Amino acid sequence: MIAPMNTTEIWDVVVVGGGPAGMMASGTAAERDASVILLEKNDTLGKKLLITGGGRCNVTNSEFNTRTFLEKFKDNGKFLFSTFSQWGVQETLDFFHTRGMETKVENELRTFPVSNKAQSVWNILVDFIQKQNVTVRSNSAVSELVYKDGVITGVRLKGGEVVYGKNIIIATGGTSRPETGSTGDGYIWLESIGHTVIRPAPSLVPIVLKDTWAKKLAGTTLSDIKITVLQNSEKQLVAKGRFLFTHVGVSGPTILNMSKDIGELLKYGNVTLSLDLLPSLDHGMLNNALQHLFIDQAKKKIQNALKEITPSALIPTILHNSNIINDTRCSSITREQRLKLIESIKNIHLHVDKLLGSEKAIITSGGVALNEVDFKTMQSKLFPNLYLIGDILNIDRPSGGYSLQLCWTTGYVAGISSAKKSVNPTA
Repeated sequence: MIAPMNTTEIWDVVVVGGGPAGMMASGTAAERDASVILLEKNDTLGKKLLITGGGRCNVTNSEFNTRTFLEKFKDNGKFLFSTFSQWGVQETLDFFHTRGMETKVENELRTFPVSNKAQSVWNILVDFIQKQNVTVRSNSAVSELVYKDGVITGVRLKGGEVVYGKNIIIATGGTSRPETGSTGDGYIWLESIGHTVIRPAPSLVPIVLKDTWAKKLAGTTLSDIKITVLQNSEKQLVAKGRFLFTHVGVSGPTILNMSKDIGELLKYGNVTLSLDLLPSLDHGMLNNALQHLFIDQAKKKIQNALKEITPSALIPTILHNSNIINDTRCSSITREQRLKLIESIKNIHLHVDKLLGSEKAIITSGGVALNEVDFKTMQSKLFPNLYLIGDILNIDRPSGGYSLQLCWTTGYVAGISSAKKSVNPTA
């Protein structure tokens, strides 16, 4: 949209989107004496932040080696070295710790508030921007970017008002969890001014199963199991880690990180998941373990004896797949039944129906092409006073704190850069 001739207040920095990246950017810019206005379409800031990590908020991943950390972003990691050299994991933890929020490290270096509440993170960020005198306008949905002579001069709100700024930061997120306001608006605006946008698709997303029996296991978590993804009986992917049964299928960190690849495979045919509940034991080792167990627990019912080596919730499934009656005594198990039991423990098949949609995705893939962004400053290469941060960028990443760290890092760098730079658009 071409800017009309008008005279009104011009902010040093206009931030669009009040999520984690937007709050970090606005507070950081204001901390350096920039006049900052933060525009949020919802009635409150950080709606999606409050539900991340099941409401616990996986703040970051405590991998302090930047190179190792960025390897998790695969090919996209090479774009981020200059960004993370300015603000990384340690700086993020220092930011929260010095403001009174202690953290704890869990599996795979996932880092959470000690309170186990995303509200703790939200409180720190809101307090940060309030103390820096950021002007926050909620219920302020943007409809388009306003530009003139190759410079973004402001943003037009849906009511028609134009908010002018010397620098504009877009932090509107992707399309995951649209009920929180992430509806992909930013992609439309950026495409309209010439940016290349790779169409977003659910990336970290739970999986729906065809197996109705699996619904009985909803809420069951399995740790350190091996998951093999098969198509046409051929191995496609293998991973180890935590696995969660839900009311419609499966989720958990390992499944979420495999979901994008599983979604691609579904385009070409049926996909099956094979679960190995005891990957540390090969068939021979498990055979020996069962033989000793059945001797030691000869008088016990097998459904009780198996609790010593397999997850209790899966025992009915294991026995059903082995054609063994639950109350069979261990002393009565035949060699043939024992071999079937081994196969059932090492190879439980689940049949994938589909991925849940973007409404249940943790993040979406897609976004602005990375070669159109200067990652030393987070500036658009097309418009010198436009900054692009967080989920608006086409950066895939796994679950485990990587998404929020991307928000903290890009938000900080954009905040610093926009506060330093002053472009004077002709309004």
